Amino acid sequence: MTSISNQTNGDWRGIIVANEGADLPDLPEKFSAVRVTFPPNDLHELGKGSKEDFLDAFRADKGRRVLSGMLNATDSRFFMIVDDDDFVSSRIVQHVSDHRDANGWTIDHGYIWDDGGNFLFGHDDFSHLCGTSLIIRADLYELPERFEDASLDWIKSMLGSHVRIANILAQRGAPLTKLPFRGAVYRVAHGGSHSQAPSLLRQYFLNRGVLTKPRRWLRNLRKLRVLGESHRREFFGKTRSNPA
Repeated sequence: MTSISNQTNGDWRGIIVANEGADLPDLPEKFSAVRVTFPPNDLHELGKGSKEDFLDAFRADKGRRVLSGMLNATDSRFFMIVDDDDFVSSRIVQHVSDHRDANGWTIDHGYIWDDGGNFLFGHDDFSHLCGTSLIIRADLYELPERFEDASLDWIKSMLGSHVRIANILAQRGAPLTKLPFRGAVYRVAHGGSHSQAPSLLRQYFLNRGVLTKPRRWLRNLRKLRVLGESHRREFFGKTRSNPA
């Protein structure tokens, strides 16, 4: 929430979708909560069931929650779905405000960050890696008036998957463009990650497939950036050494 609250333009609101009875901290200004009573996702942790079963259950669970939040903000001009363990650039709302008639954007350029680490890894296919990677004009979702009017297939494709909707919109004649700056940080290697994404070191430097290809290893090394004060201000809303 600190990251989202750090926007340079204040024309935004944040909606947190949480289960009934779930503990939430005191919400900052501009945030509100929508409570839901969906059944638990039995395949919540990767490794339970097949990968396809896991992804299908994830899309359904995430999509239902996203729809509940969107139906409580139908006056919004744009929507951006933000996973609870990621961080966003402080420049996003201003960019959207400057291009209010756009269809929306994919965040193709972002960073990966080890929880508590001092380095960022530049990733240039970010929208296929991280769910915090889409900004879409609200009317393009064609939201139903009531939750009950939405089919499960629509929920999974339009709201539960971050890799399907860009192609769907392009086929409708409403393509998304690439956000012209690094727009988000994907946090990995921390206890709250349901995807169990490996650490930067393991994924991009100590992976056997990388170690046997020195040129790839060197390319990855060039993508590393020291987590500096400007990054902390833009993405974390903090100036201390290790954002939380």
